[in-house]
Amino acid sequence: MGQPNDAEFQKRVLRACLGLLEAESGPVLEDYLEDIPAGSAEYDFTGMSCPIDLHPVPSNDSELTNSLVQEIGQIAPWYELAVDQRKRTTVGISELDILDAARFLIDFIEDPSSPSPRPEMDVGPMLKHTCEDLKAFYSEAMSAQPGMSSSLAVENWLWNETVLGKVLWNFREEHVDDPDAYIGYLARRGLIPDRQIQSKGAPVF
Repeated sequence: MGQPNDAEFQKRVLRACLGLLEAESGPVLEDYLEDIPAGSAEYDFTGMSCPIDLHPVPSNDSELTNSLVQEIGQIAPWYELAVDQRKRTTVGISELDILDAARFLIDFIEDPSSPSPRPEMDVGPMLKHTCEDLKAFYSEAMSAQPGMSSSLAVENWLWNETVLGKVLWNFREEHVDDPDAYIGYLARRGLIPDRQIQSKGAPVF
């Protein structure tokens, strides 16, 4: 229902909810796509009420790759809560367990000749599916946090405060000019949102 005393937003939510009664059959499950408006000075919900206590992002690649699985373990309870609340998830396109997905990404970063964990799928598409699953896992976990009321707040957290974010930034930097056309395009255009790239002053290809 949004922020206290925000009657206009609350009316829009209620109208959307009541509109579901017009469905010809049920059950009906729909997302409400409008983010909660920013709070007023009287009700400041900036930040997280129950922040995930992540370890500082390591400063070198060796520590970075060894920390990713541990970070996933820290946010896994929030992901499970999000799935329990919504009764669905967008994680699963890679058909890998999330820890196996993380290990495959790490293996590729450390050794680009690493094979795909699914023999029927080339490394490039496998990397794309793996990265999408990891991003979805993190985003869904953080969306269950009190105070994380906007998709931009979740996005900023993922790309600027997590080990996964640093791993994917490094992936982009290392593979922008990859000789494999699929992997090169993934690094340039299919991995990180343009606004995150622009915020760091990096080139948008």
